[in-house]
Amino acid sequence: MDNLHGLTEQEYETIKSLIGREPNDIELGIFGVLWSEHCSYKSSKPLLKRFPTEGPYVVQGPGENAGVIELEDVFVAFKIESHNHPSFIDPFNGAATGVGGIIRDIMSMGARPIALLDSLRFGDINQSKRITKGVVKGISHYGNCIGIPTVGGETFFDECYNKNPLVNVFCIGIMPKNKIYKARATKAGQLLFLIGSSTGRDGIHGATMASSQFDEKALKRRSNVQIGDPFYGKKLLEAIMYMVDKDLPVGIQDLGAGGIAGACFEIAYKSNMGVDINLDEVPLRENDMNAYEILLSESQERMLIVIEKENLQELINIANKFHLSWCVLGETTTSDTVNIYFKGEKVASLDYKIVAEGVPSCYTQPSKTFSPSMEKFIPEKMEPKDLFMKLISNPNIASKEHIYTQYDFEVGTNTVLGPSSDAAVLRIKWPLRPDVKSEQGIAIKADGNAYYMEADPYEGARWTVSECVRNLACVGAKALAFSDCLNFGNPRREDVAIKMELCVNGMADAMKEFSIPVISGNVSLYNETVEGSTITNVMPTPVIVGVGLLEDVHKHMDHRFKKPSSLFLIGNLNQEYTLNGSLVQKILTGSVKGTLTKVDIEKEKLLVELVVKLIKEDLILSAHDVSMGGLITNIFESLVDTNLGASISLYIDEDPIVFLFSENPTRIVVSVEQELEEQFKNIVEQTPLDWMLIGSITNERNFTIEYNGRELIRCDLETAKHIWKNSLKDFF
Repeated sequence: MDNLHGLTEQEYETIKSLIGREPNDIELGIFGVLWSEHCSYKSSKPLLKRFPTEGPYVVQGPGENAGVIELEDVFVAFKIESHNHPSFIDPFNGAATGVGGIIRDIMSMGARPIALLDSLRFGDINQSKRITKGVVKGISHYGNCIGIPTVGGETFFDECYNKNPLVNVFCIGIMPKNKIYKARATKAGQLLFLIGSSTGRDGIHGATMASSQFDEKALKRRSNVQIGDPFYGKKLLEAIMYMVDKDLPVGIQDLGAGGIAGACFEIAYKSNMGVDINLDEVPLRENDMNAYEILLSESQERMLIVIEKENLQELINIANKFHLSWCVLGETTTSDTVNIYFKGEKVASLDYKIVAEGVPSCYTQPSKTFSPSMEKFIPEKMEPKDLFMKLISNPNIASKEHIYTQYDFEVGTNTVLGPSSDAAVLRIKWPLRPDVKSEQGIAIKADGNAYYMEADPYEGARWTVSECVRNLACVGAKALAFSDCLNFGNPRREDVAIKMELCVNGMADAMKEFSIPVISGNVSLYNETVEGSTITNVMPTPVIVGVGLLEDVHKHMDHRFKKPSSLFLIGNLNQEYTLNGSLVQKILTGSVKGTLTKVDIEKEKLLVELVVKLIKEDLILSAHDVSMGGLITNIFESLVDTNLGASISLYIDEDPIVFLFSENPTRIVVSVEQELEEQFKNIVEQTPLDWMLIGSITNERNFTIEYNGRELIRCDLETAKHIWKNSLKDFF
């Protein structure tokens, strides 16, 4: 059959069997979108069930537009989504509409969005300039114009993303407690009120396109990419918040994948009732649009509000007040079907349960497994200083200032710590309710190191979860919940499926050991490009965003050294150190492989509790976790924005190169005032964790490292800082 709708022959035959007849083109379009990988998760549902989803703070877990947790004074809604395929085809609009879409997910819960994070993956820095610059410009354009700060994120470069960039965007919002909205009606006879922008032809088949591999025809699919308007988005945001403050909606659903069809079937299924839709009333921005186009358009800045009939005039008044298009799209019924009418005819009629539940599963458990190489990578003799300079000029370590300074990360005055910190920290305040104020703070951090997952998928996933929790602790926050975005290649290829299975198992096991649930997320598969006989899949790249709580937002910490002090490494220091899966391995060999050291999550839990306690009791001046680039990079990053230097003295049995450049987990560097050293050491020694005095922060602006009494590295900091700060400058 024609693959316009993205359906396989098997799926087409299944549809005929389920509805007992031949579907018409409009019905095929509905099935094509709602049975796509992007909407149905037909290749990943069994994997997603392995994640823990419940916890003491959880109000709403997976299944709604966003997850919600409860803090002392507010509910907090958050979610991460992908806009990968559109960002390859049209980087600016693909990224911009990814931002707009995730903002509307948060709005649809009744929450006011207060911050954005982005997690970006681009190809070789010399080959991906068009995509990279377009994506960054699109993110900054939408976020800056709508007035929501982009307070952090991560940017990673590798050739596997040359034709498959990953653009994951996270949004977090707050709402008064016990005032949460869901995508559902409560009884028959309620109206579906469509509000926002008018409907055009942009984005048709967007979800289908996002669920398929790329080939040489990909760039011709620009019409599949939605076009966003952040100024219209701002009007829609304020209109929805106005409605929410007046308690007018019964339910809210944004129009994302599948447009009107996706939103209406979502509401019907979750409400367990039918819906009658009249497309004649939909405000259009283009002439002669047919029912198929109106129904499946993914034009942006549109929301569907379930309302009581008696509130209709008030909703109309609000739409007019904010200069938004609107219509009464339909009404809920007692039937089990969604009926769609256009120009006086019923053009489609489908049982919402068949559409929602009938998609055949594509998940197949791999018949093989993956065993990481047992070989331990040991670099050939190389001057440590030369290796350090290679590291700080690498695009994955070099300053991302030229990216994040394009974003407004302080608008809204909620930002306490922004980009370049271990995690962003936000104040809590609700602008429409002056009585809602809090001393608590929210910390958010995105993490996902594909090199770990490529080398050792199961253990690499556990490293990633641990790193996210550790990053939150370094700013003083206790991790409460995660949102995840699973970015993988073609799951029909067994090598991809094997690593996807191992990564999910590793993440799920680590989350269970931490007792931290996943309450929202997204799956993005088929991040694959086929060019003739060459097939390129991205490395396994699951990304998680951790959301943490600071009991007192004023008691936060950052990674920068403050003044002359003693430098300590704390954590699990007696583990086996490895360069497997590290950036150094990638730089020196062009690949990553080998078994990673097993992370001791019980010690990770003790470490994060310890660091939060040290911050609360004012016993440390800085905290920074050891991760990409190893200990040497950790210390350098804490020096770059200061006028201080560091004198490091290591007395260890380890190979100094392995010890300095290893990215092993469960380690944090802290600086301590000399008069507090004994108190600090006593607290650490009350735990099973280790401490090591590794040197001191000085007023001399040099960076020196001695190993067993012999000078290993002497580095002029000003030269190193210049290299680090400017390696990406010309690129942007």
